[in-house]
Amino acid sequence: MSPLVRRWVAWTIAGEMAGFGAPAVVGVLTAGSPTRVALPALVSAGAVEGLLLGAAQAHVLSSALPGLDVRRFALLTAGAASLAYLVGMLPSSTGWAGTDAPTALLVAAAVVGGIVLLGSLGTAQWLELRRHVTRGWTWILTTAGAWLVGLAVFMLVATPLWRPGQGVALAVLVGLVAALGMATTVAVLTGRAAQRLVDRAVVPRPGARLG
Repeated sequence: MSPLVRRWVAWTIAGEMAGFGAPAVVGVLTAGSPTRVALPALVSAGAVEGLLLGAAQAHVLSSALPGLDVRRFALLTAGAASLAYLVGMLPSSTGWAGTDAPTALLVAAAVVGGIVLLGSLGTAQWLELRRHVTRGWTWILTTAGAWLVGLAVFMLVATPLWRPGQGVALAVLVGLVAALGMATTVAVLTGRAAQRLVDRAVVPRPGARLG
């Protein structure tokens, strides 16, 4: 494992854990609240999570990509995280979870929603990465796959441990433990891909877009 991969794994876990504290607490406190309260609260908390994760990852990448705009990378990640939370909450918030709409329409909506949810983070970060590396679009696929596995880990850990009537502190703790598994999974699965991105770094002409 290269020094950059080690730093990437450590900082990604740290950034995700620091950021996930916001949606973990907000999610527990707004459980059972009306959609008009829970939805904007969780979307905002998702922005905090994305901002800290993006800042941590940009910190690592900027050491190898000196031209990387750390602030822009972090803000793009924050926006993508907000979008992911919004898309993830739409089925329950809009009543689609129990609708009698045609099966084909539900499947199509689920596929589109899944693509947006899983691809949002990588796509947002690619908007900055494409200015510094070739074939930056591969990052979208890598992060989508990593977050798919990471979210599965989160659900496998959290679902059996969350119980109705749990205290706020215990519910948040369960969420954080599950988040640690998710963050570690994503960090490890994206680490070598981050190294490959750096290996493809170039010095572009002003205004050039590398892909």
